[in-house]
Amino acid sequence: MRLRGRKGIRENLEQQEDLVVLDPGQYRGKWAELFGNELPIHVEFGMGKGQFISQMSYKHRDVNFIGVDMYDELIRRASEKGRGVWASEGVDTPPNLKLALLNIENVEQAFAPGEIERIYLNFSDPWPKSRHARRRLTHPRFLDKYKVILNDRGQIHFKTDSVTLFEFSLNAFADYGLQMTNISLDLHRDGLNEEHVMTEYETKFVGQGMKIHRCEVLMGEAALESYRPNRLEKYGK
Repeated sequence: MRLRGRKGIRENLEQQEDLVVLDPGQYRGKWAELFGNELPIHVEFGMGKGQFISQMSYKHRDVNFIGVDMYDELIRRASEKGRGVWASEGVDTPPNLKLALLNIENVEQAFAPGEIERIYLNFSDPWPKSRHARRRLTHPRFLDKYKVILNDRGQIHFKTDSVTLFEFSLNAFADYGLQMTNISLDLHRDGLNEEHVMTEYETKFVGQGMKIHRCEVLMGEAALESYRPNRLEKYGK
């Protein structure tokens, strides 16, 4: 992916220490300290321009959010988005949002074991060629990483427009022995839910009439324990 960034983009990011984290490794095991509280931490890997993570931070103030991407220009755009979302309340720096410059290959260098409660994977690169399957963010080698950094309540929320990636991911989750729930092959079939926060890609795809596929994956033992007693209620049992 190639992005044409503005001149002086790194300098711009360096001046945003209140929101942007250029060296996330220094906060490994210390993100709660950085946020100044013990609220749950949710992370979006591959946040793009930041629409989803910014709006989530605004709508869910009892959670700390971290948007992760590996491109300076996307971090810059997300910083504008995050500040813009909160500007209506006269807030310049979102209190529960950080934007981290990080290659997802190195997530364990930035997050300590059990430090994260939820991971969002929204419209990740599908890497459609079979020889590139290991690069897909739902490949078992990435699931190995997520398992380490997620806590007992850990979940993965996954959305994509790619049928191929969705099929691959469901199989990967199943082969890994993970419990899946709320699986949807057409998330917006019954119309848009006002409580549902969409990404830039999602807004575009829905406008084109494309189907959005989604599922939730329970990885932590506490998450599984909460799910088990009620797992059959949706079936009237």
